[in-house]
Amino acid sequence: MSDSFATEYLANAISTFRAYKKMAEKALAQLDAGEYFLTLDEESNSVAVIMKHISGNSISRWTDFLTSDGEKPDRNRDSEFVIDVGTTKENLHEYWERGWACVFSALEPLQPSDFEKKIRIRGQEHSIIAAINRQLTHYAYHVGQIVFLAKHFRSAQWQTISVPRNRSAEFNAYLVTRPGHEMTIEQQLDEVAEFARSERQGQ
Repeated sequence: MSDSFATEYLANAISTFRAYKKMAEKALAQLDAGEYFLTLDEESNSVAVIMKHISGNSISRWTDFLTSDGEKPDRNRDSEFVIDVGTTKENLHEYWERGWACVFSALEPLQPSDFEKKIRIRGQEHSIIAAINRQLTHYAYHVGQIVFLAKHFRSAQWQTISVPRNRSAEFNAYLVTRPGHEMTIEQQLDEVAEFARSERQGQ
């Protein structure tokens, strides 16, 4: 693998992780504290459970990323789907930040030479790219659930974090006015948010 490919891939992956974190947090910011703990039915997870699971997974997968199995012996995955009595919104956000700190602490120091290494998750060997892609798709899945629940709870008061409905043409025209350099995934999300904000102010 060329150094330039590894460097570009890593930068894109980090930007994408940051975009998903930001997307979730834009949705979380619209929730009342009690809504973190609501479920749609007995089989559904609450926002609190999803946050706890992402965080527990992140701490396990990314701690000592290159040197230890991603499924740590002290991880209790099943407990991630149980919210302890007395858990607060603040507790959840503290755990959330701890999990994401593990993600970026593992990714940001990686060098192109590291991409020749193999890591293990539950004893199974993975390339660095496969391990990163595994987590990207996992987090995207759960962030989508958080956004869905937040949008459901807010209903008509939901402030979109994607291109507003029936505004695709206007958004495309808006992008023409922006700097022409290639944007990261995180920057693209920011542009969508700025466009949505300007649309709300213009109403």
